[in-house]
Amino acid sequence: MNKSDKPLSTLWGCELTEANKEKTFSTEETNLQHQLAVRSMCLGHTAKEEFNIIELVTGSGKNATEGIPIATLHAKSMPTVILSGVDLHPPVTFRLKFGSGPVHICAEHVAFEEDLSDEEMAEEEEEEDEVEDEEDIEESPEKPVKKAAKNGGPVKYSSSPSVDLGSTLSDDENNPPKKGKGRGRKPAQKV
Repeated sequence: MNKSDKPLSTLWGCELTEANKEKTFSTEETNLQHQLAVRSMCLGHTAKEEFNIIELVTGSGKNATEGIPIATLHAKSMPTVILSGVDLHPPVTFRLKFGSGPVHICAEHVAFEEDLSDEEMAEEEEEEDEVEDEEDIEESPEKPVKKAAKNGGPVKYSSSPSVDLGSTLSDDENNPPKKGKGRGRKPAQKV
């Protein structure tokens, strides 16, 4: 999808009742890719004090999945369910498995042009990742390392990564710290 192409987004909704227990969302357009993002499910104001179980069936015909319970609503304890991250590809069927409703389902129908196949999109993403990895691998120029001066002389710079500083350290710094509490700290001076 080009960045200049904006997806078309519209609201979609349905009502499930005792008389109409099933509603299917499907599209026939083949040049667009469709997605249904379920936002919320809530009981209507005439709902009885009973459990209402809504199940989801994706696909159609032989490719249809078994009904999956997606929400359980009750007029007194849980009249509304807010859903996020439930993005489905049509055909999608909502079914009132148990209860008499009415249950209102609110969703967002998003349609956008399908420029590339899934394989082409995956290849394009891999190429972008490779370019980013190559940029991260670029080495920074070597920085000069300060070499400690003996007897207060001038500091010399070296481009070698390993420099022996052991000969310039004082006697206190040459002795390793003792193990235990306060390791590596100098003892506090008494006043």
